Amino acid sequence: MGLIKRVRQRKTSELASSSSAPCIEPSNYLAQIEASGVGLFWATDENDNLAYLSSRALISLDRQETDLLGQPVKSIFTDAESEDDQINTRSLKFLMVSKAKIENQIVQIELNENPDGKRRAPRYWRISGKPYSDADGNFRGYRGNCEDITLEFRRNQDVNRQSQFDELTGLANRRRLNGRLETILSSYQAAGRSCALMMLDLDRFKQVNDTMGHPAGDELLKQVADRLNSLIKDKGEVGRLGGDEFQIILPDIDDRGDLGNLAGRIIQMLSQPYSINGRRAIIGTSIGIAIAPYDGLETTDLNRAVDLALYAAKGSGRGTFRYYTTELREEAARGADIQDNLSDALEAGEFKLNYQPLVNPDNGEVKCFEALMRWERPGMDNISPEIFINIAEQSDLIVKLGDWALHQACRDATKWPSSIGIAVNVSAKQFMTADFCKSVSSALAQSGLDPARLELELTESVFVGEVESVDETFAKLKKMGVRLALDDFGTGYSSLGYLKRAPFNKIKIDQSFVRGCTESGDTNPAIISAIIAIARALDMETVAEGVEAMDELALVTERGADLVQGYIYSRPLAQDVLLERFDQGVLNFRPDGPPRYRSDRLTAYRKIGLIHEDHYYHVMLRNISKSGARIDGLAEVPVGTDIVLDLGGGQLAYASVVHSGESSQGVAFETPLINDGNNGLVTRHRVSPYSLAEAGMPLAALGEGAYQMPDIRPEDKLPPKFIQLDLEARAA
Repeated sequence: MGLIKRVRQRKTSELASSSSAPCIEPSNYLAQIEASGVGLFWATDENDNLAYLSSRALISLDRQETDLLGQPVKSIFTDAESEDDQINTRSLKFLMVSKAKIENQIVQIELNENPDGKRRAPRYWRISGKPYSDADGNFRGYRGNCEDITLEFRRNQDVNRQSQFDELTGLANRRRLNGRLETILSSYQAAGRSCALMMLDLDRFKQVNDTMGHPAGDELLKQVADRLNSLIKDKGEVGRLGGDEFQIILPDIDDRGDLGNLAGRIIQMLSQPYSINGRRAIIGTSIGIAIAPYDGLETTDLNRAVDLALYAAKGSGRGTFRYYTTELREEAARGADIQDNLSDALEAGEFKLNYQPLVNPDNGEVKCFEALMRWERPGMDNISPEIFINIAEQSDLIVKLGDWALHQACRDATKWPSSIGIAVNVSAKQFMTADFCKSVSSALAQSGLDPARLELELTESVFVGEVESVDETFAKLKKMGVRLALDDFGTGYSSLGYLKRAPFNKIKIDQSFVRGCTESGDTNPAIISAIIAIARALDMETVAEGVEAMDELALVTERGADLVQGYIYSRPLAQDVLLERFDQGVLNFRPDGPPRYRSDRLTAYRKIGLIHEDHYYHVMLRNISKSGARIDGLAEVPVGTDIVLDLGGGQLAYASVVHSGESSQGVAFETPLINDGNNGLVTRHRVSPYSLAEAGMPLAALGEGAYQMPDIRPEDKLPPKFIQLDLEARAA
């Protein structure tokens, strides 16, 4: 042994023998540190099974070593369930699979059940750890420490919940919804996924709030939240933006057919009666729908799109839904302009009444006329009643319009044969005004019309609000001797309770049950029969609305409808036309219409694109239905040719030519179009902006323009098969 080595050994021996402190094994140091409460420690083996856990940790979990050691650590430590999406940026499973460092990961540990079988609240730990390797570089497991943060975590959860959830309904609030949507859109954009957004506004909620009180309004909002949660379940997240506005985030849904069906179910469910403190309330809802990435890529853009869609739905008559389209921006501006001009138009006498007959189908005798409002603007296009009446209903102007129509209709009817009645539509707002009965009495007195000839057509929305005041108004009207009709029965808020309570003389079967009732497999004939049977049992007349074809007329007549209204007999007629008929002694109308019903075909006259092989043609769309379309502008197109119609806004409809003329073709769609919520038609799917980006275009929401064909080298292009005609010359 060398000298230096012997000296070192001697010095070490002397130091050890002269020390007064006892030698402590490393394991004892660890035990003392754990006993002091400074920290808890854990370790795994190379298979990520728990190999060590501090004894104090076992005590806090009320578990034995034999219960936990040897178990996969990922089954013991699970990522904490939290309302805060930012507490763990990566999952524990991901970190351990990638052998990454674990830093301040929040996990929850389930406890054993109580002796009575009840589940115990989990514990929450903050764990850290590093992968450990031996001298040869082989992974031997994790070594780490942990801290019990159960009380802190639960306290933070309570604070976080208060900041992100609506106190009244328990739904996500605006802050959480915006955060969730922002997170989803940013992550989905990288993955090329879609996300739909619905915005709901309750119809007539303010009326319930005003007549039944704010506590009743709060209870109603809670029940609305419960209904939405029960319907949406795990499809998405429901939130309340504030007031009577709700929002639903629906990840990975872009099929507008599915979204339309869901919106229809929501409208139907929220329209069912509510019981509040023993009283009955009825509301409705309007829904706007926007979808990322088609209608917007960022949270702000998508929120703006869905807001415009909701505005359009409310302007379409409420109780309906609308998809966002780029045209809605112009539509919203036009609606604001119409609202600004409505009051002036009424003062200027621009509104007129036309009258559509209600006819006895057995002999063609007219029994009554329904007054329908028209706005005739000098030197300008007329505006559809569906547009201006819905806009008027968003303000108190509908009350003025309704009062004018009531007085004018009574004056006009006094010039008709005394056997013919007059039916006037009454809005819910007009009905609920304190002076409504006075207005009816005034119209009768000033015109001299027999009250028995006046029929007030009401929708079920008049039942919203305080039951006692509604019943009182009905009693006053019946005392006057006027007749009452329940309009649009079978839609919206239908309830047999209305028929039992209200003194109606007539039920009008909504046209949605009449159209298509003769098609094979349609269930509407059974509904028509049921409504007629109910009316007969209650000694009420029935009117079938919207009859246009001879086969529809035959069906509703055979089922027992007392009266028929629709184009099959007449379009609405002006007063001077009616007076001329009456002067000639003509009191009957003969049915005149197509022999059979066919799917509604919307008249159109706009340019669209047609894609065939490598070529993009320009054609004129003449008309369109769910199942097909008529186009003009191409020659020499063989029957059976498969084509794609570019309807704009990313809507590509695959179709086949079913008949072809010299310059026009009829095509049948491979997949039927769907209703856009406003009696328009759209495709279920659209070209994804992600697909367009892959083809070299900038990633952006869809515009209203045409689909851009990918560039094809001239040498690879096939020659065009069709002859393109000059659309401008043909239009001229």
